[in-house]
Amino acid sequence: MSFRLVDTNWHDELYQAIRSEPSSIRMICPFIKHRTIERLLGDQPGSPVQVITRFSLDDFAEGVNDLAALQWLLDRGAAIRGIKHLHAKMYLFGESRAIVTSANLTQAALDRNHEFGFVSDEPEIVQQCQAYFDDLWTKVGRNVKPEELQQWDEKITTHLAKYKDRLHRQRLGDEGVDVGFKPEIEGLPKVVAESEQAFVKFFGTNENRLLPATPVIEEIERAGCHWACTYPKEKRPRQVQDGAVIFMGRMIKEPFDILIFGRAIGLKYVEDRDDATQEEIAHRPWKEKWPRYVRVHHAEFVAGTLENGVSLNDLMGHFKSDSF
Repeated sequence: MSFRLVDTNWHDELYQAIRSEPSSIRMICPFIKHRTIERLLGDQPGSPVQVITRFSLDDFAEGVNDLAALQWLLDRGAAIRGIKHLHAKMYLFGESRAIVTSANLTQAALDRNHEFGFVSDEPEIVQQCQAYFDDLWTKVGRNVKPEELQQWDEKITTHLAKYKDRLHRQRLGDEGVDVGFKPEIEGLPKVVAESEQAFVKFFGTNENRLLPATPVIEEIERAGCHWACTYPKEKRPRQVQDGAVIFMGRMIKEPFDILIFGRAIGLKYVEDRDDATQEEIAHRPWKEKWPRYVRVHHAEFVAGTLENGVSLNDLMGHFKSDSF
């Protein structure tokens, strides 16, 4: 019995495992490329294959996942099911070997990327991996049909022909099954111009303005603005809705100005859930006066110091009323 940690030669590990135990092959893998799966399974026509993957049409449209790979698998008799938010990568070979790795079934992952995981034939580990696979397989409940792949392909082809600029493409959705995780918030903007709301959130007060040379990371650590923007106790931020763009500005001195140093996507304020706890106030005492949260995600910040941000004074001087 063995358990090995592996960080190289993932193609060889999978290739050898398939040939050493071809009685059945089960895969959990979000991204599968046609050339890669054909290279691994092309000379093993008799092996029954079950696959759990992602059915995000946006992934197929972007080319990070292949409909052609799924069609090739269906043509050789594989059963395929799709799960939303899938990120796990696990491969089972018969009843005797399990591979868990960070590697998807892409050429880059198997041949070039730094990927890490393990290979084991210890019965207890293999059984636990089998139980995980069987649980997901049962929760999905149905296999994808060839005609569904054809419909998705036509939808994606039409969409790509209509929207040449990828930044302005609409979301195509995910045809996988939600097996228990919170679904994505619908309608998140891909570019700022698509958002129905935008706000500028100021950090600091007139009494504690920072110098422009202050590192941005220091302000992020102080304010915790990578996950939430705070508002005063007497003012619950009820205007912000899911998907609003929140620009973050820090009050500075020398000169007096506000520098925009980041942006994020906001979530609607929910009373109690989005109020600072006593533990959070103890960690950052200023939250006693600023305990209301607008939680954010997909935050982006300028690198370096605050002076690398956008001057609100300059912005308003140039664009006047069109600044916002």
